[in-house]
Amino acid sequence: MKQVFFSMTVLLISYNCLSEHIYTYFGLVICFMLWAKTIFHTENGLSDGFGRAVLITGCDSGFGHHLAKKLDHMGFTVFAGCLYPEGPGAQSLVEEGSDRVKVLKLDVTKDEDVCLAKNFVQANLPEKGLYAVVNNAGISDWGETEWSTAKDFQNMADVNLFGAIRVTIPFLSLIRASKGRMLYVSSILSFFNCLNMGAYSVSKRGLEAFADCLRVEMASFGVKVSIIQPGNFGIATKILHKKTPQDVWDEFDDARKLTFNQKYIEMACEYFNSLCTSGFKDCSMVINAMLHALTAPKPQTRYLLVSWREMFFFYICPFLPTFITDSVFHASSMYRKRKEMLYL
Repeated sequence: MKQVFFSMTVLLISYNCLSEHIYTYFGLVICFMLWAKTIFHTENGLSDGFGRAVLITGCDSGFGHHLAKKLDHMGFTVFAGCLYPEGPGAQSLVEEGSDRVKVLKLDVTKDEDVCLAKNFVQANLPEKGLYAVVNNAGISDWGETEWSTAKDFQNMADVNLFGAIRVTIPFLSLIRASKGRMLYVSSILSFFNCLNMGAYSVSKRGLEAFADCLRVEMASFGVKVSIIQPGNFGIATKILHKKTPQDVWDEFDDARKLTFNQKYIEMACEYFNSLCTSGFKDCSMVINAMLHALTAPKPQTRYLLVSWREMFFFYICPFLPTFITDSVFHASSMYRKRKEMLYL
């Protein structure tokens, strides 16, 4: 982020001088960005992980699975927390990885699993101790707030928010001892309000608040805390839960069936299922960000991971007036149809 703000400052000054020469100005934009990136990334980071351990939650698939393999290749001892240790994802880590990969059962919603995981980690630590915890385990779902129940919000938060808290607290002493790293996988939906993603956004916004507070507390002990903010990696992770209109309808009680339009439910399912087949097709951008957060001498506090086309909007989004960010949805055809079709 420092290189971005540095470049913006220089470019704003230069714009006053070069506003009439637009092509020269944009040429300088590119040059300054590249130069600033070089200046602020000259220090060497951690080149290998031999003797250091990393605990990753949610390694059955997606980001956690790919990161576990990458860190194993770099020499780290990897404690790969999996919901299903006998499942295909966990078993592929065992079969394809070195003996440094330790798969363990870890349901982040269960205190007993976390306790057993800590005991296992402590009993199998390499000489340099536990270097990092990557809180990656997460779930996603969508639905109108009025369709949902408090239990739906609670289930989402129990994994995405309280799961990370449940894992973080017992392992903090080990991370403090190694002056290591804590990573939290959040989402752009932690700060960008999206239709039908209320429960998910609540859980991720809470996660970032927790990580921000922890970062301030742990800075005194040399521990660095980073937040990963992926955009749409639906194809790469398959995290977005696909539902049929009938699935949604069957969850409604009689009162809701008399209130909501089944045709709108069909349209909403089609829209959100289309998100499952769009976005980034692989995890490389996220994995590279995670590696930087784990190995760089000065990791970023946040890694915003979206396409270049979306980058400018999401960088400024947290600073825009609410009526502007809300208007993004007002302009969409989905929003207009929703207003017309949602209720009977």
